[in-house]
This record gives sequence, structure tokens and C-alpha cells, in this order.
Amino acid sequence: MEKTLLLKAEVREHTGSRAVRRVRRQGRIPAIVYGHKQEPVAISLDEHDLVEGLHHGHRLIDVQMGRKKERMLVKELQYDYLGRNIIHLDLMRVDMSETIKVTVPIELKGIAAGTHEGGIIEEHVDRLDIECKVTDIPNALVVWVKDVRVGDALHASDIELPDGVKLTSPPETLLVTCHLVAAAKTAEEVEAEEPTAPEVIGEVKEAAEDEASEAQQ
Repeated sequence: MEKTLLLKAEVREHTGSRAVRRVRRQGRIPAIVYGHKQEPVAISLDEHDLVEGLHHGHRLIDVQMGRKKERMLVKELQYDYLGRNIIHLDLMRVDMSETIKVTVPIELKGIAAGTHEGGIIEEHVDRLDIECKVTDIPNALVVWVKDVRVGDALHASDIELPDGVKLTSPPETLLVTCHLVAAAKTAEEVEAEEPTAPEVIGEVKEAAEDEASEAQQ
């Protein structure tokens, strides 16, 4: 079952860029709460507590706003331009009995057989869309690659999904391939592949004149 985290929120009365910067300077992260046909609410959460919770795998959050506590799903995270710090997040109100669509990461496991044949594994996507109950949201979808050989490929339809989880990404989505590592070419091979420079008409004419001059001498 998905773990939950309790965080206290502060409602934001001002939502402009200047107000958002002030919130961040206070060590808090601005967020928007929506869902269940209610008006969106602008809030802020303690940055340290939120980041710690996310690092421990929490995706469901019990948000305390005054005397009211609501369960919410971390729907989207926005990072700074370096991709390091969270600067905003979207939270969606959820009911523990409802079915929702979410995006979850992919986790590769095992050592591919193709790596013993001189191949390497290439991951083409790192997450997939699924549909399930709130209580069944997996932290990640495990993709076993131990039987993947050189030339093989795994698609979304090849994943064994947990009970109660339905794939909503296209089943033909390419996840993993295994291919040979291109061998480094020697200097002789590179030189052999270089095209021979074409003769310039002027140079041909000059060479012919030189040969005629030598014959007259």
C-alpha cells in the first residue's frame, strides 16, 4: 500500500512571481491543490519536510490546512533550470477508493545476458502511464533484463504489472534494447576509408606540359 506523509500547509493569498520568490526565501515550496470539482487552492509546504518525504518514496500526502486534512497525490514536480531543486508542485485531491491515472518510473533489474556478448543495454523511456486505485500505486515498475540478449528489445507490453494495475501507455512503447558496442577503428582503417582527393584539371594540364617539356629536352 502506498505510504502517506503528513505535512502542514499555509494558504497563499498572493500568487505573483514576487510573492512566490518570497515564499521560497522562507524555506517553503509553493504548490497548487486541485481536484474533486473544487476550486484550486494555492498553498506552500515546508521544503525540508517535503523533500525528505519524497526521497523516502512518499507520493501520497495528508495535507493539513487549518483544521481540515485532505489526502493528496503528488501529481507533478517542477525543478529549477539545473534540475536539482523543487520550485513548485501540483497536488491532486484523491479518495482512497477511487481509480486514477498516474505516471510511474521504470526500474531496471538484473544483468542482461547480452552484456556477456559484448553488448550494452540502452533505456529508451524511464516512466510509463498506468491506471489503478490510489492504494495500489507502485513506487516503480520493475523491468527484468537478465534474459535480454544482443538484438533483443523489450516493450511496455512485456512488463509483468502488479495486481490491480492497468497499462495506459501504448503497449508498443520501446523500453529497452541491447546492441553491440561499436569497436574503435585503427588509424589504418580510418585512413583506408578516407576518399582519395580528385585530381584538379589545372594540375593534370600542368603535369602534361611538364612531361612534354621533358620529352623535348
